[in-house]
Amino acid sequence: MINGIVRLSLIGLLSVATAVNAQQMAAPEIVVDQSGYYPKLEKSAVVLRAVSGNSFELLSLPDRKSVYTGVLSEIKTTGYSKIETRIADFTAFDRPGQYIIRIAGVSESPVFKIADGVHHDLAVAALKAFYYQRASSALDVNYAGKWYRAAGHPDTSVYIHPSAASKNRKADSKINVSGGWYDAGDYNKYVVNSGISTSTLLSAYEDFSDYFLGLEAHIPQAKNKVPDVLTEAIYNLRWMLKMQDPTDGGVYNKCTNLNFDGMIMPDKATSKRYVVAKGTAATLNLAAVAAQAYRIFKHFPEQYPGLADSCLLVSKKAWSWSVNNPNVAYDQDALNKMSDLKVTTGGYGDRNFEDEWTWASAELLASTGQQEYYDAFFARLNAPVSLPSWNNVAMLGYYTLIRCEGQLPEQYKSVTSILKKKILNHADRYLTAFETGAYHTVIGASLNDFAWGSNSSAMNQSILLINAYLFSKKDAYLDAALSNLDYVLGKNATGYSFVTGIGYKSPMHPHHRPSFADGVAEPIPGLLVGGPNRGKQDGLQYNAEPELSYLDDVSSYASNEIAINWNAPLVYVANAVECLQKARKDGTK
Repeated sequence: MINGIVRLSLIGLLSVATAVNAQQMAAPEIVVDQSGYYPKLEKSAVVLRAVSGNSFELLSLPDRKSVYTGVLSEIKTTGYSKIETRIADFTAFDRPGQYIIRIAGVSESPVFKIADGVHHDLAVAALKAFYYQRASSALDVNYAGKWYRAAGHPDTSVYIHPSAASKNRKADSKINVSGGWYDAGDYNKYVVNSGISTSTLLSAYEDFSDYFLGLEAHIPQAKNKVPDVLTEAIYNLRWMLKMQDPTDGGVYNKCTNLNFDGMIMPDKATSKRYVVAKGTAATLNLAAVAAQAYRIFKHFPEQYPGLADSCLLVSKKAWSWSVNNPNVAYDQDALNKMSDLKVTTGGYGDRNFEDEWTWASAELLASTGQQEYYDAFFARLNAPVSLPSWNNVAMLGYYTLIRCEGQLPEQYKSVTSILKKKILNHADRYLTAFETGAYHTVIGASLNDFAWGSNSSAMNQSILLINAYLFSKKDAYLDAALSNLDYVLGKNATGYSFVTGIGYKSPMHPHHRPSFADGVAEPIPGLLVGGPNRGKQDGLQYNAEPELSYLDDVSSYASNEIAINWNAPLVYVANAVECLQKARKDGTK
């Protein structure tokens, strides 16, 4: 992501002036999940005004026959906006088909479907979006379709920035840090954001490995019997490994230009690239991801010979560097005062590393069973934890130790009961929000939900709920998790499906350089945009209501940018519900 006031200068680079409200489609009066609903799971729509009637009907298509009648909820409000809603819950109706909702005095809803596997296309598109984010690689027309492009940013000769210089790597010497994913709408690569993103894909595989064996995203260079989700994760993992200084184990924070590129295609962006400053956050991120990768890729020795062992060595070396450098923050402003080569790209600044220590120690404990890592994790057991984000990753360690509970040495297993209780405390609060909220979703319970990357928060809330479901088997957690997927797919105040190419009303103008510059009318599909953001840091004119503070405008980087750490939880959630809805249907949960 590109943050702050620096980005305002980019608006002048756009070749097309955008009138803020001209491209905003009016929301329908009844909003639904535009991808559809599963027959056996929760199903509801939202009426975006306080209608006087109390009933609604489902009409089947094409015959428009009334097949179900239900009662609307009472009028609901959020407490922070003037919008009044009513919920049309039709969970009890489970017949596959195409339908609309009819309510007296209200325009009919858009068409929606009820079907098994209803989010399969979304699950595939969200994963394949990472292929479109590949740096240092051409996108072949046979895989990329009309979004094919030339390779950009080879990154085989990237300069050591003065802030990154060491005894064995002098300033202005060059190293190879090719590969990896572009971070967001820009063309830089950041270790701390790659960490949570790569880990989330790896975690999706760990939690649903049998399912992913059968999921194909049509990406190149797949190895025999290696799921596509792992093939794509490896593309970024290999870049992360290159970001470690092999001499001492420290990890550079990012590979970057000094300034952001213009709104051009990757092969046209040829500015000098640098690796910048090692830091504790970046190094612990690599320690965590590499330890998790070891656990997975040791089961693929023929396809990736030596990779697992290399990952474990890298992880331990990163841990050791962090033990010796426990509080090295990336402070871009301070570094710029010390060099003429001033860096103005995304900072991902973080000064509290307790969450990174928790995460890295958990991953290394799960992979090695060694006392050192248990001691480091246990020392932080009473620290507060909250929803995961790039700068708050402790709960990722909780997920891992619960996931790997059966493989832990016996003396460490008791700690997982504490972790489960902490996760359930969060999950139960989300459950209350789901049951009482004005949109029958978890997201939106608080005004604070509508911040930068609000859709990512929605998906991370769902991941937490899915984790709670996996060890508790309480159906309500899965229904609540699904509600946030409904939200990002259209059951929200804007009426947008926030995933490009999914639904009848999805973003056409994301803040994403390739989608803007490639000459193709439709944006690259499968990308989750940031969503409603009452902060409005881009300075554009938004709707005053928090849940409507979104613009489908290329200039709206505060609400309409994309980012790998937003798409990764979408991959997890979409594929998890595809897997779990089948288990629910078959009675094998």
